[in-house]
Amino acid sequence: MISAYLKTRFAAALEGLADDVPAALELIRPGQDAKFGDFQANMAMPIGKKTGKPPREIAQAIVARLRIDDLCKEPEIAGPGFINLRLREETLETLLQKCVADTERLGVAVVEPAHRRRILVDFSGPNIAKQMHVGHIRSTVIGNALQRMLRFAGHEVITDNHIGDWGTPFGMIIYGYRHFLDRTAYENNPLEELGRLYRLVRRLIDLAGKPAGTPSAKPTVSDDAGAAPDTDSSDPDSSDPDASSFREQFQEYLDRDIQAAVLEEVAKLHQGDTENRTLWQEIVDHCLVDIDRMYRRLNVSFDHTLGESFYQPMLAPTVESLLERGIARETDGAVGVFFEGEEVPMLIRKKDGAFLYGTTDVATVDYRMERWQPDAILYVVDFRQALHFQHLFATMRLMGYGADRLELAHVKFGTVLGEDGKPFKTRSGDTVGLESLLDEAQERALAVVQANLSPENEGNDPSEKERSEQEHRETARRIGIGALIYADLSQNRESDYVFSYDKMLAMNGNTATYMQYAYARVRGIFLKGGVDIDALRKSGIAIRIREPQERALALELLRFDEALDWALRDYRPNILTAYLFELANRYSNFFEHCPVLKAADEETKISRLLLCDLTARTIRKGLELLGIETVERM
Repeated sequence: MISAYLKTRFAAALEGLADDVPAALELIRPGQDAKFGDFQANMAMPIGKKTGKPPREIAQAIVARLRIDDLCKEPEIAGPGFINLRLREETLETLLQKCVADTERLGVAVVEPAHRRRILVDFSGPNIAKQMHVGHIRSTVIGNALQRMLRFAGHEVITDNHIGDWGTPFGMIIYGYRHFLDRTAYENNPLEELGRLYRLVRRLIDLAGKPAGTPSAKPTVSDDAGAAPDTDSSDPDSSDPDASSFREQFQEYLDRDIQAAVLEEVAKLHQGDTENRTLWQEIVDHCLVDIDRMYRRLNVSFDHTLGESFYQPMLAPTVESLLERGIARETDGAVGVFFEGEEVPMLIRKKDGAFLYGTTDVATVDYRMERWQPDAILYVVDFRQALHFQHLFATMRLMGYGADRLELAHVKFGTVLGEDGKPFKTRSGDTVGLESLLDEAQERALAVVQANLSPENEGNDPSEKERSEQEHRETARRIGIGALIYADLSQNRESDYVFSYDKMLAMNGNTATYMQYAYARVRGIFLKGGVDIDALRKSGIAIRIREPQERALALELLRFDEALDWALRDYRPNILTAYLFELANRYSNFFEHCPVLKAADEETKISRLLLCDLTARTIRKGLELLGIETVERM
C-alpha cells in the first residue's frame, strides 16, 4: 500500500532522469534500520552509473523534483546517494483507517485489469495407484498456497490435479489382484490391500532371477504410456531381513518373468480389454476416495482432476502432428523432439510404440490452451523433473506458444528429509504415509493444547467436559495440520528441509503454532475486556500513533500487500510466512510496551484495540492464504 503511493510520486520525479523508470521504482524498499527512515530509494547509484554523473547529484535532482510532502517528512540524502524517507504519522493513521474499514481485503488492492491474468496451477498430481505419502505434501501445500494468493490478488485461477491414473503401476496392481488378492482384506480396506499388492509385485520384479543374497534394486519396469514419474524419492525399500522366507513363499513366481506379465496387463488395459478396464476403473474409484479424504484434511480442493487416462486418445494425434510439422523426428525406431545444442531429445514415442510422460504433457498443454486459453501455466513439481520441464517448455515454444503468449513456469521444490539428512522415512525404511503424518501431527498438537490448560478451566460437568474434549480435538486438528503446512511453506521452496514435529509445533520461532498463538492472544484481549469488535470498528475513533512500538506495528501492517506482491513475483510462499512472523514479533513488542485495556485514556485504549484487531485480521487472512486455519484460544 505504502510502496504503491511512493512509486507513483517517484515515477513523476524520475521522468527524464532514468531511461528505465519501472526498474528504478523497484529500488524503493523498506528501510533496514528505523533510525535511517521507513523507506529507502536507492536508484541514484545505477542511474549515475549509466549516465556517468555522481549518484549524489542524481539523488539531489530526484529529491528536487519529488512532490511527497503530504506523505513524508523532508527526504534525506545519505552516503553516496541513498534517499531516506520517513512517513508522517498522519499518513500512517489515514492508511490504517482505510484498512480498518476494508473488512475483506484489509487495504490490499485488486490487481489492475490490464495486469489481470488467467493462470492455471498444476499441483499435487500423485500417482494414485498407491496411498499418498510424505513426498506428496510439498507440491500439494505449495500449489494450494499459490492458487489462494493468486485468487486474492485478483487473477482468474484454474487448478488442475494432473493425477497419475494410467500406465505401469496399474499393470502391477492388476497382476497382483489376479494372483495375490486377499478378498476379505480388500473388502475391509481396499486401499491398504491395493498398496500391499503393489509393494508385493514390485518386490517380486526386483528379486526375480536373482540368487539369494543379491542386493536389492529398484524395479526395472519402465514408466510407459504416459505414466507420470512419482515426485517422491523415497519409495519403499525392497530389502527385508526376512528375505529367505519371502523367497520360499513366492519361489514359483520368482522363476517367472513377472515384468513381462505386468507389461502384458498394461498392454491389455491400453487396448481396451473389458476385464482390465473394469478392474482399472474399480481401482481408480477406490484411490480417488482415499486421496479426496486426504485433501479434505489439508483443506485443499481442485477445479479439475484430469488424470493421464483422460489424455490417452490425444497421444497418437499429438505425435503425428509433431512429426508432420517437423518438430519431432524418428531415430532408431523411436520418435523424439531434438533441441539445438543438446544431444538428448525429449522422447514422445518409444520403439515399441508406447507413449511417454512427455507425450502426455505436450497433449495436456494443447488441451489446456484450447479449452481455457491461460496466460500462464505453473507446474508445482519436484526439482528432479527440471530437465523434463526444460524440454517440455522448449517443445511448446517450437509449437508456437511463445513467451509473449504463454508463461510456462516450473515451480520446483526440494525434498523432505529426516534428521539423518536422507529422505524422510519410517524406522523400518518405508515411506511415511500422509495419513499417519497428519494423525501424528494432530496427536502431538493435542498434547500441546492439553499442556496449556489450567485445571480450573476444565469444570466438573460431564457434558461440559465432553464439549471441552471436542473443542480441544478441533483445536489440535487446526494446530497440527497448520504446523505441517507452515513448516513446509516457511522454507525456501527450492531447499530441502529437515522434518521435525517438535520444531514445527514449537510455540516460539517461525512456526504456525506461534502464529496461531499470536492470533489467539489478540483475540483473548477482546474476550477479557468484553469488547464488541463490530462496535469498536464503527466507533468513529481513529487510530493514533504516538509510541515507537505503535509506529513499528503500523508500518508492518501496511506492508501486507507488498509481502503478497513479492511472494507472487517468483511464486515463493515463504515471503508471506516471513512477513507474518515479523508482524507477530512487532505485535509482541507493541503489547509489551503499550498497555491496551489499561491504557491511560479511552481514546488511546480504542486506538490500540483497533491496532490489535487489525493485527488479528491480518494474521488470519495471511494464514488463510497459506491454507491454514486459526484458533480462537490455545
